[in-house]
Amino acid sequence: MRKLWVGGLAVVIVALAGFAPNPKPKTEIAVFSGGCFWGVQAVFEHVRGVLEAESGYTGGPANTAHYERVSEGDTGNAESVRVVFDPSQVSYDQLLAVFFTVAHDPTQLNRQGPDVGTQYRSAIWYTTPAQEKAAERYISFLTRSKTYHDPIVTTVKPLNGFVAAEAYHQDYFVRHPTSPYIVINDVPKVKALQRLYPTLWRDPPVLMASK
Repeated sequence: MRKLWVGGLAVVIVALAGFAPNPKPKTEIAVFSGGCFWGVQAVFEHVRGVLEAESGYTGGPANTAHYERVSEGDTGNAESVRVVFDPSQVSYDQLLAVFFTVAHDPTQLNRQGPDVGTQYRSAIWYTTPAQEKAAERYISFLTRSKTYHDPIVTTVKPLNGFVAAEAYHQDYFVRHPTSPYIVINDVPKVKALQRLYPTLWRDPPVLMASK
């Protein structure tokens, strides 16, 4: 730091080089619905470049966005996961690949595994026009390449709101590792992520409890 005298006034000049704070990473938000949010959240919490993965509800009225009401299946809300990510570390296309190949089965209509109802539907909620195009393009690619024997039923719609799920749903996979539901339905997803996408794998996971 040095001083420059101008008109009898001391003007402090700060040498910014070497003193500038580290800029926060540019972030984007992606929202996915793919069945019970416990497993979807667990998968994305293990993806490198994901800064936050939060379970919640979207697609219906905010005043019905709580577990007991959404579980009735008639609110329009879907169990979802809001992913905050650093696009310099992981791209939206890579998140789409994880969503379609690891996090859930995009050919199951209004269900996922043992969970049945519109609240468990497969959906992508885009936050930018670029995300909309990327999602449509990815679905088209999977369809043309006949990746799945059955048709993909994933819907692509704009995100109009997101309500965080109750605290006891957050980080459920980590807090209840021996739960039969987790062991049977979600542990295979996390293991598949590590096996299929080793360059995207991160451990330990980023948890909502640390926020």
